[in-house]
Amino acid sequence: MLETEKINFERTVIVGIVTQNQVEEKLTEYLDELEFLTFTAGGEVIKRFWQKMDKPNPKTFLGTGKMDEIAIYVKENNISSVIFDDELSPSQQKNISKVIAEAKILDRTNLILDIFAQRAETSYARTQVELAQCIYMLPRLSGLWTHLERQKGGIGLRGPGETEIETDRRIVRDRIALLKDKIKTIDKQMSVQRGNRGALVRVALVGYTNVGKSTLMNVISKSDVFVENKLFATLDTTVRKVVIGNLPFLLSDTVGFIRKLPTQLIDSFKSTLDEVREADLLLHVVDISHPDFEDHINSVNQILMDIKCDNKPTMMVFNKIDAFTNLTIDEDDLITEKTTKHYTLNEWKQTWMSNVGAENALFVSAIQKQNFDEFRERVYDMVREIHISRFPYNKFLYPDFKDIEVD
Repeated sequence: MLETEKINFERTVIVGIVTQNQVEEKLTEYLDELEFLTFTAGGEVIKRFWQKMDKPNPKTFLGTGKMDEIAIYVKENNISSVIFDDELSPSQQKNISKVIAEAKILDRTNLILDIFAQRAETSYARTQVELAQCIYMLPRLSGLWTHLERQKGGIGLRGPGETEIETDRRIVRDRIALLKDKIKTIDKQMSVQRGNRGALVRVALVGYTNVGKSTLMNVISKSDVFVENKLFATLDTTVRKVVIGNLPFLLSDTVGFIRKLPTQLIDSFKSTLDEVREADLLLHVVDISHPDFEDHINSVNQILMDIKCDNKPTMMVFNKIDAFTNLTIDEDDLITEKTTKHYTLNEWKQTWMSNVGAENALFVSAIQKQNFDEFRERVYDMVREIHISRFPYNKFLYPDFKDIEVD
């Protein structure tokens, strides 16, 4: 019998700051997410470091004393990577690398790009990720050539180092131009494909990463989209034809959003986001079991606003009600200690239905298939309404929804 291969996680520390705009409680939430990102990328967080500051140090992000403390810890504990929760400027990354020479210095953007590079399966996804990486790398190339020691200028220190940096910059710029041309070509092909789908109503699953969009997609469309309890398990947009009752429509599963989503990824994944832009109806999936789901909703809404999709018909689908219930102590009182973040499920229903309207909020469990009859009925009604508005003369071809057996 073969022994299970042991996964060697990279020893890592993560770093953040507390400011006037980011209190300690909020930093803890962000570092929790950063730790999950690190785990997804193949790292193990050994320790967290943070510091209270009015604003980040423009040279080293943290203060000198804290940087020295991290450097000592890294050296004594065989740490491979130091990951910062915010995006570092090229100069900050270079200066930090001088203080902490024993470990790789990464920021949140670099980490997310690395995860995307691991997850990219198709040629198109790999092209999009490589473009984002090149755009991120271009202003940081000088830090890659510090071993040449020929960037300071002066007698005997001119020439080769700078020449290699400039050569690499030209190579990267040429590569960026090539990748952009390649993506334009693929975008045109995908635009034609979207155009060839006819006049079917288009429904897009959107939401924060790891909220269960792909699981919901699999249950609704009876497909086999890859699902894993890690961030960004799905990068490529999957489109399936779904029929509820006698009404067909197209359902797409899109890449998950996240707080502080790198702008390079928004630019590179234009075609993926086009599925959202061209959708007639958005199903905004929310993990109600996550303590920060309200922040997740706000983050997704902000990105939808950035890509000018915030005015589309939307239904809020609160998923993982089974996991939410598992957080409780007894059946009669779901949460014995009620706080601003922990109410009973019925109380959450009242809160969110009063905010977004009862007709636009639904509570389901994709894994347990709870409330799926109501979910399918509500989706049917919304798709049917869009279809009738598009083809008013065919409205009598679609009778009212009838009970449908859920597998």
